[in-house]
Amino acid sequence: MGPWHFVGRADELRRLIMAATSGTGRGLILSGTAGIGKSRLLREGVASLPTDRYAVWTAAANIAAAGLPFGGLAQVLPADQPAGVSPAGLLRWAVDALHRQAAGRPIVLAVDDAHLLDASSATLVYLIARDQHATVLGTLRSGEQVPVPIRALWTDDLVDHAELAPLTAADNKALLAEMLGGPVDSSSAERLWRLSAGNPLLLRELVIAASDSGELTRLYGMWRWTGQFELAPRLTDLIDARIGDLSDEVREVVELVAFGEPIGLPLLIRATGDAAVESAEDRGLIRLAQSDRRRNVRLAHPLYGEVVRQRCPATRTMRLKARLAALVEEAGARRREDLLRVAVWRLDSGTAQDPRMLLEAAAQAFSRFNVHLAARLARAALETGGGFEAGELLATILMFSEQPDAALSVVESVRDEIDSDQRRSRWLTVRGLVSYWGLGRESAVHELAKETPTVTDPGHRARVLAFEAIMRLHRRDSADALRLSREIIDRPAAAVSARALAQCVIAHLQAAQGKLTRSGRAIEGVVADAPQWRVEMPYLQLALELARGTRLTIAGDLEAIDALVADEFADLADAGDFRLGSGYLSVIRAQGARLRGQSGEALRGSLQACAALATSRVFAGLAHAERAYAAALRGEAAEAATALADSDRTQTPGMAVLYPWREQARAWVAACAGDVEVAIKLLSDLVARLRADGFAGHEVLALHDLVRLGCANLPVAWQSDAAPSLGADAEAQTVAQRLAELTGVVDGPLVELMALHARATADGAELMAVSSAFARRGLLLYAADAAAMAALRLRTTKSPLAPEASAHLGDLLGRCDTLHTPALRAARPPLTEREREVARLAAAGVASKQIAEQLFLSARTVENHLQRVYRKLGITNRSELSHALQARAEP
Repeated sequence: MGPWHFVGRADELRRLIMAATSGTGRGLILSGTAGIGKSRLLREGVASLPTDRYAVWTAAANIAAAGLPFGGLAQVLPADQPAGVSPAGLLRWAVDALHRQAAGRPIVLAVDDAHLLDASSATLVYLIARDQHATVLGTLRSGEQVPVPIRALWTDDLVDHAELAPLTAADNKALLAEMLGGPVDSSSAERLWRLSAGNPLLLRELVIAASDSGELTRLYGMWRWTGQFELAPRLTDLIDARIGDLSDEVREVVELVAFGEPIGLPLLIRATGDAAVESAEDRGLIRLAQSDRRRNVRLAHPLYGEVVRQRCPATRTMRLKARLAALVEEAGARRREDLLRVAVWRLDSGTAQDPRMLLEAAAQAFSRFNVHLAARLARAALETGGGFEAGELLATILMFSEQPDAALSVVESVRDEIDSDQRRSRWLTVRGLVSYWGLGRESAVHELAKETPTVTDPGHRARVLAFEAIMRLHRRDSADALRLSREIIDRPAAAVSARALAQCVIAHLQAAQGKLTRSGRAIEGVVADAPQWRVEMPYLQLALELARGTRLTIAGDLEAIDALVADEFADLADAGDFRLGSGYLSVIRAQGARLRGQSGEALRGSLQACAALATSRVFAGLAHAERAYAAALRGEAAEAATALADSDRTQTPGMAVLYPWREQARAWVAACAGDVEVAIKLLSDLVARLRADGFAGHEVLALHDLVRLGCANLPVAWQSDAAPSLGADAEAQTVAQRLAELTGVVDGPLVELMALHARATADGAELMAVSSAFARRGLLLYAADAAAMAALRLRTTKSPLAPEASAHLGDLLGRCDTLHTPALRAARPPLTEREREVARLAAAGVASKQIAEQLFLSARTVENHLQRVYRKLGITNRSELSHALQARAEP
């Protein structure tokens, strides 16, 4: 792995540069742990300083030169030191030499690892810092002995001193993408960030170790880490240097914490003694963390645990885990999470004998969406005599671990243990779950309906009916799905989980129908009952999120979408590798980014969804459709077509309810390829289909797509035998008329704004107002298209508002990522001859300074030209320039 471009740390870099260029003379010393990125940050800051304005010298102190006078600054000072001069005279000579070399420019002296400077060099740095025409920048390693003159830099108030914090999660993710040459899925990036504790050096070694062991894989351009890696020598050397040699007593403390963290402090002291725990804390190996009223102990760095656990012999590991289980059991196992921890320790140590404990722990792990751990515990429960309950739970978990064949085998293995209505209802539903969604058998819904009468108890029958209802929803039997769901809600004997699943069906249908307020109330009811249904039926969360995501995207509620993808479920799904959950939420994240005009983020989110759902029969078709839509918005026709083909290949009939999103994407893929007439036909057909299904919420979005394609006055006729109350042949309406009609059907302000957009297509000033209204809601994709239509209309009519419209469009495009919709392509003004030449050279990789010299322009003029080009092309940086010029056929 070669060197990577500098990413992140924008605030720290800005502060470093300001210290050197502000003219105050105050420097900056950055402290931090080894590998935190101090040296790289210093190099980047110094490299950005113009040497024609500043005399910039850099020095890297090291242990080899620490005993030599001025050895630390040998790279900076002249080689011909005067002989026979006193130490004070040498210092005066060194200061004068630096000023002579500066030739009147302010001095910037940057010293890396200043704690390793020899005494003479440290004193010289102090003297330079006192000079009003000089600034000192430097780095120190935390915890090291610092020479007195260097410490005096901030105690005498000559420089600022700051601790360099670990990388943030966002910067860590950007660095991973730079290291690997492509985006990394969120859960993998999160795990690597936590394991490296934001240390770039450790992150690099982790990536190398994971790559070498084949645990980093790339799918649909997205890197994903399995969570496993082999300890590489370089990584273990780094950790060993931090841990050092351990006594037997301290090693026992570290091992118990490594296998048991977080472990209560009193428990650890009882197991190992006060002195050993205090010694481990003094050496920085463990740390205390307060949790409610309990003081827990964790390792000081996550990688310490990885090293300790992987090096511990298998028999010792089993003994330690058995001891941890006994310690917690003796203390009473008072907390809910203690059950899960003890069960895992018992299982790993070979001392698990209680199937009931294993079963309860498996259910708890599944309720946290840790599917792999839940499957281990449920299998162990089945093997130790857990019977029907263990088999039913294991089959369910295997289904959500994307092992439907194994799940079907397990559920069939406990068929003979059905001896009550309760067991029959649970067996029927888990078999239906596996058959319908896992194996893609559409006949499963009919088989389930046929078996329902065999369950005579009303409460248990409600569970079976709830599963039939959601199957029918997904295969687009809307009327039957609604009928069954209402029957369940009206049944007092129905369990909370059955009622919640029925409410999810109703909420989804209401969202699709545009009844967004009622849908929201139904969703709130399901959320309020979550504590009662989550342990019994945690996967109901998928139905809840599908209903909620559908509603929020139709409503264009970006704030609520952000809250949804940042909710606890998102974290649990990522951490537990619950791919159906994390994959669907990635789709929602991509849809939100698309509406914001952030096509790059939308594409990354959809690629992440595609990678997570690569083996899924449920949401894969939707993920690829969103990927196609994002690529189409970026003008990437070939990628959009490929993604759409992947959507068609992976879509299953059992998830037909997702067709509105897929058909919208299909239309925009056609528009991207230049087949606007085909796109219009696809959307017109979609509108008719949605109207026949009564999906007015989705219909509004499709109609507005037609408005964005310039078809507000297009007649849209429809015919439906499914809605006889509307007549077999309804009178044709224009798109604008139908949108106006739907303002009385679909809830919320967005439909009114879309109807206004349709009415305003002939009025540039009104289109400007519509664009501003979309922008205020954050819907920059719609705002940009409305602004493009306004600019084109006003330019065509030679309106005095045309310049204002162009400026407004440019501002919107500056806030968006790359966008290439038909409206934007039509409205973008042509580039001037000078702008074309600047853009051509920039796209060829020529630097601004060379462009300026070649075209006899100032550097500022070149940058101004480039910024205007970016706005006209709808891009944000040079890396997108070649593609954008090609798309516009610019020379």
